[in-house]
Amino acid sequence: MGTVAERHKYILDRVNKEGHVTVLKLSEELLVSEVTIRKDLKYLEEKKMLSRKHGSARNLLTIIPDRHIDIKEKMKIEEKARIARAASELLEKNDKIIIASGTTALAFANTISNIVLPMAVITPSVKVSLALCNNPNIEIVQLGGVIRKNAASVIGNDADYMLTKISCNKLFFGIDGLDINYGLTTSSMLETPIHEHMFKSSQKKILLTDSSKFGLRSFSKICDVNEIDQIITDTDAPQDMVNYLTEIGIEVTLV
Repeated sequence: MGTVAERHKYILDRVNKEGHVTVLKLSEELLVSEVTIRKDLKYLEEKKMLSRKHGSARNLLTIIPDRHIDIKEKMKIEEKARIARAASELLEKNDKIIIASGTTALAFANTISNIVLPMAVITPSVKVSLALCNNPNIEIVQLGGVIRKNAASVIGNDADYMLTKISCNKLFFGIDGLDINYGLTTSSMLETPIHEHMFKSSQKKILLTDSSKFGLRSFSKICDVNEIDQIITDTDAPQDMVNYLTEIGIEVTLV
């Protein structure tokens, strides 16, 4: 891309659209060196137009807004597909699993929609149930309650109660933010109770998230970082954060 102004506009458009973009990706897309991109980001940060962190640029929103699932489905598609394929390799015959709401969890459901292993899936997500409903090998338990339309997912006392009556091998779930100090967060406090019940009902908690969520914080806390067992994310995840998570005993899978 020719001029400095054009590069700056491109960078700001990407950051404002996705919330996060890495130096490496910008370098590849704009056909300039990483040194040049870092200079661009330094300038834009000084102008208070974005923030730099862990080899990436982020928008200045400190709290991630609640966006409709149809919008989020169009973001980080390739990364979510890789994460979903890696997650599918963890499944075993006769597993009883929970698949939470969210677009990465939905990508996981789409990936296993033709799986031949017999299993049971419990989910609050209407879209997850629809993705799996034609597979004769999967028994689906759709949690009941009130539909939160932004997420196409069930919340409320009825769903929470159903979760108190089951025990599952694995929970596959997504987030809106992962802050090492604060914990895992979601954009809606209405979803926090059902996350708490899904955690209590699951032996192994597996986080599926793309790297853009690292270092961010959303509105409502789900849990502390050390309460999960495994994270599957893409290779753009900040290395220092990956190192810390590994050191505290969390298995991190980069794909």
